[in-house]
Amino acid sequence: MKLNDEQQMLQDSVARLMADKGPVSRLRELRDSNNEKGYDEPLWNAMVEAGLTGIVVPEEHGGIGFGLVGAGLVAREIGRNLSVTPFFSTSVLAATALATGGSDEQRQQWLPKIAEGSAIVALAVDEGAKHRPDNLKATVEGGTLNGDKVLVLDGHVADLLLVAAGQGDQAALYLVDPKAEGVSIERTVMADNRNAARISFKNVAAEPMANGTGALQAALRAGRAVLAAELSGLSKEVFERTLGYLKERKQFGRLIGTFQALQHRAAQLSADVAMSEALALQALDACDGNADDADIQVFAAKAKAARVALLAGQEGVQMHGGIGMTDEFDIGFFLKRARAGGETLGDANYCADRFATLGGY
Repeated sequence: MKLNDEQQMLQDSVARLMADKGPVSRLRELRDSNNEKGYDEPLWNAMVEAGLTGIVVPEEHGGIGFGLVGAGLVAREIGRNLSVTPFFSTSVLAATALATGGSDEQRQQWLPKIAEGSAIVALAVDEGAKHRPDNLKATVEGGTLNGDKVLVLDGHVADLLLVAAGQGDQAALYLVDPKAEGVSIERTVMADNRNAARISFKNVAAEPMANGTGALQAALRAGRAVLAAELSGLSKEVFERTLGYLKERKQFGRLIGTFQALQHRAAQLSADVAMSEALALQALDACDGNADDADIQVFAAKAKAARVALLAGQEGVQMHGGIGMTDEFDIGFFLKRARAGGETLGDANYCADRFATLGGY
């Protein structure tokens, strides 16, 4: 799809904001300082001022209602800079879930807080190392929740938890106070230096959503599409950094970019990055238009983006040679994020399998 004028202006403004306030160097600082919150608070405040935190929140609840294409454009620049904020957990997953399946009261209470950046909301779905939303063990009986969750993004700083419980098509989201009795939260750090949490629920009061099943499905679909956009941005940044290195690094008296083997690999990566970006934007647009094939487009985009981001990271490290393996050089951070982001909400194999199933294979 081709961006319209408003979307292009959004992308340009976000690109400037992320490059100025949230470059890769900030990720390194957060890691080395063992920041208590685990995210870039000054950048998050700047995003609040720019209205980005309410990008998918409807205007009647204080947001700008720019849709998932807008959220994807923000995520793409986050991917290019490895910026660390609660944008994905709160402004994409939680905002989509509440806007889709929340009751009038729930939407009125929480969506304005998300838009104004005064609340962080975390989605708790996964229970094991792999994403399996159709095989959950967490249960809610008589308004009481029991179960365990892992990899809850920003769960350690959340003001509200949206917890998935139930089996298969009957799984739904419930609102849970993270400070309620029976909730135990352990902060964890992932391979990409971002924060998640392990959370245990023992006889915890859980508030049902008006359409908890629809909310869960919408949040997962939106999350995969926006992640595809973030990973496509990451891939493009790695490719451009690597291409620049090929044009300046000399070996045996020649620029290594003149070596045919590296030219072939760079050309293939360039084509893959372009395809990943196109699929992500198409999937986001399909979600905004509620297209009949939106789900299949999202799984295709996420599968491709996860594979290309991992390939870009690996090629980037290898083509940079020995320096690419050092912690002092930034390229390794992109590879780590490609691995973690690719696994989130279903890795490439999971998404490809779902794509094939939906396509009748």
